[in-house]
Amino acid sequence: MTRIFAATRRDVLAGGSAALAVGLGATLAPRAARADMTPHEKELYEAARKEGELTWYTTHSDDVTAQALGRKFEQLYPGIKCNVVRTTAQVAFQRVAQELKAGAMQVDVFSSTDIGHYVYLKDKKLLEKYVPESSTKVLDIYKGYDPDGYYFVTSAGLIGMSCNTAKVKLADAPTNWTGLIDAKWKDQIALGHPAFSGYVGTWVVTLRKLYGWDFFEKLAKNNPRVGRSINDTVTLLNSGESTIAGTAANNSTVESLRKGNPLAMIYPTDGTVLILAPSGIMKGVRHPNAARLHMEFLMSVDASKIWVEHFNESMRAEVTPSGGFKSAKDVKTIRPTVEEISKGIPEVIKQWREVFGV
Repeated sequence: MTRIFAATRRDVLAGGSAALAVGLGATLAPRAARADMTPHEKELYEAARKEGELTWYTTHSDDVTAQALGRKFEQLYPGIKCNVVRTTAQVAFQRVAQELKAGAMQVDVFSSTDIGHYVYLKDKKLLEKYVPESSTKVLDIYKGYDPDGYYFVTSAGLIGMSCNTAKVKLADAPTNWTGLIDAKWKDQIALGHPAFSGYVGTWVVTLRKLYGWDFFEKLAKNNPRVGRSINDTVTLLNSGESTIAGTAANNSTVESLRKGNPLAMIYPTDGTVLILAPSGIMKGVRHPNAARLHMEFLMSVDASKIWVEHFNESMRAEVTPSGGFKSAKDVKTIRPTVEEISKGIPEVIKQWREVFGV
């Protein structure tokens, strides 16, 4: 039986408020819009400030990065609180579905790592059409996934493998995906779960396309530990409970390495999986102008600076990755189509549970 590991995750409604007034400041008029705002941005800001807040459900990153983005938004737009709720993709989608069913929508902006969520929501007419001004300024690879303007790629990431170098010499670690099915890695592999993580779901769809489901049947024989979030694999490596992460996010691995943990990122020779993660505004939200302003922010230079500081991909050409880690432009990448993800993730979740028993 496959062993299950589920790291404790905070499901917080947080985000510090840059609108706090101190002393006599509470009686002052709201701060004027920044001089560098575009006319459209100023108009949105004035309207959003009257709403005062928005709620952002995000699965694009770990909680630390999500909170950093929330705080940056509040810094740029004083008077608007960004309530950040960070979970795994399928958990966030279930929350949205429950709110829709109850007729009590809390979310304003929904950011998932499963692009299939947006195909479904758009088909059901549950997304607001809004084309951010900033969407025209992102790198070309992130443009055009919904030409109708209901959702936009606002984050990207890489899935490779990683290893605990205190337990395994990097020279002995797998160099490609099929290396994971070698019997010598039995009881040593950490994986995320496609029923919780959009990153992992896309990885499973990609590897099924590349090698067929037979790859996963062989992988299951190595008795991997299966967590929920893709970030759980890094936790298992750091604790020494696993030596190889079969699904490793580039950003969380590199960030853990920078903290002094004995990890190494592996970019498979048969292709590192590129994840394109969208955002969209739910229809009928309580804070529509704040939501539109947040969509503008997610594809801005300021947001990309936060992404890069936390070892993620930049959306903008003006922001280049810092030295010391690889970006999508530096490695061979593979990715499925939107249609393959939308159709494939529900299929592979069912297949996964049958084969891995979790």
